[in-house]
Amino acid sequence: MKSGSPKQVLTTCCAAHTLHDGLSDLTYVLLPLLAQTFGLTLAQVGMIRAAHRTAMAAFQIPAGLVAERFGERNLLAIGTALAGAAFVGLGFANGFWMILVALFFAGMGSAVQHPLCSTIISNAYPEAGRRTALGTYNLFGDVGKFAFGGLLSLLLMAGLPWQGPVVAYGFIGLIIAGLACFWLSDSRTASPNEQATAVKGWGIRNRRGFIALCLIEIIDSSTRVGFLTLIAFLLIDKGLSTGWATLAVPLILVGGMAGKLACGMLAERVGIIRTIIITEVVTGIGIFAAVALPGVAAALLLPLLGVALQGTSSVLYATIGDLVERERLPRTFGLFYTLGSLCGIAAPLGYGLIGDHLGVSNAIAMMGIAIFLTLPLCAILRPSISAEPIKI
Repeated sequence: MKSGSPKQVLTTCCAAHTLHDGLSDLTYVLLPLLAQTFGLTLAQVGMIRAAHRTAMAAFQIPAGLVAERFGERNLLAIGTALAGAAFVGLGFANGFWMILVALFFAGMGSAVQHPLCSTIISNAYPEAGRRTALGTYNLFGDVGKFAFGGLLSLLLMAGLPWQGPVVAYGFIGLIIAGLACFWLSDSRTASPNEQATAVKGWGIRNRRGFIALCLIEIIDSSTRVGFLTLIAFLLIDKGLSTGWATLAVPLILVGGMAGKLACGMLAERVGIIRTIIITEVVTGIGIFAAVALPGVAAALLLPLLGVALQGTSSVLYATIGDLVERERLPRTFGLFYTLGSLCGIAAPLGYGLIGDHLGVSNAIAMMGIAIFLTLPLCAILRPSISAEPIKI
């Protein structure tokens, strides 16, 4: 593979995605250990988690804006190095405030990854293969979530203290940051002044289609996060033990790993709109089936449901490149991923409140109803994809 080739770009971005998502979800394993080691209260644990997630959500759009001037590769390398250095620092933490600061900077560094890697891949695959490429990239985020947290759990079971693996993960981040500088080319095609002259504003070619795509993302992301939050409680209501119910999310994520790749490939073959309709209809039917079936049958359904529930995102992310000028992809991906992050905060709260008042089965059934709202939005999106775009 020659330097800067599409395959090398995809390999580098997949490595970055594996790292950043692995580090982000590593916090789920670390928080109980940090609380035990430093005697943290649950409120302090919540503050630490909130600091990390808030930094990730808040800096995605700024990362896109800054990258337009300084280059996606450069900012990706800086952000990856910052996340790696933050985890090295976390390994030497001596109390609450140092942990809080370290994970805030880790979140800030990881904020650059989704919008910039998506932009870099979209530029490397401007036409054929973009959806498959972004589906592959999407898949490797889940690989990182499983690998980093799973390996740390195994090392802890073997009796190792948590500090050593955390520092090692941080150094891996520093290595990948360095490799990004060598394996990626600066994808800017013009100077900042030339870009500002050529493309005004957000570079959206068709406002109506872009709004429809964002609304589909909001509904899809809210359904996905809400379902992942409440599914274990639904299985407990159906009589499964807590231990078995906690396997619900891993079962969904296993199916989702296959779905993120498969749905990107499906969109290349049958088209964007058809793929979104297929995955959303299957998601809605699967959610209703999970509510209606007895506990064991519902649990066995989850990997298949995960294929559609998780897979739609690959198609949505890849469609940004059809609606936005290349020079404005970083900021637009930043906006798109920020919408998903905000849904990740609001959906569990909203559906949780519904579950408290109407019961968890009704709350999840409402997710199944909500997902079908994407179908009329697909009809609005279709002309923007199939017809010549209108610049705004």
